[in-house]
Amino acid sequence: MLNALEVFTTVVVGVMVGVEFSVAFVMNRIFNALPEDADQLARAHGGRMLGAVMPVWYITSVVLVAVWAIAGWHRPGAGLAVTAGALLMVSVIMSILLLVPINNQGKTWTPENRPADWKEQMNRWDRYHYVRVAVIIAAFAFLAAALV
Repeated sequence: MLNALEVFTTVVVGVMVGVEFSVAFVMNRIFNALPEDADQLARAHGGRMLGAVMPVWYITSVVLVAVWAIAGWHRPGAGLAVTAGALLMVSVIMSILLLVPINNQGKTWTPENRPADWKEQMNRWDRYHYVRVAVIIAAFAFLAAALV
């Protein structure tokens, strides 16, 4: 049963990493190439859609890793799972303190009501997101290492 939990957790975190990597290095680059209004509208829509899903995904990932670490405390790799969980907690804290406030504003913007510095705010969100992606990739790597 613990093996199934470990694999399931690794897959859940891995898919989350894939989505966030895609946002950082694929979707936002596509959005940035669109005309200004389309770029801003696409980011607002993405902020609403992913802003609803990702908090559940992040918290679920942390809980799954915590259960793995507790249930497998006696097994090799438990320390790696704990490290992965700590990194995922860092990503949640980063999200709450740095990314969510920008996202909550950006998802309500339209071409008519967006602030003059909206691009600078989106660039700041992107920079924070790159760091968060690096953190969750590291967490995923620790989970993968804990499996072997």
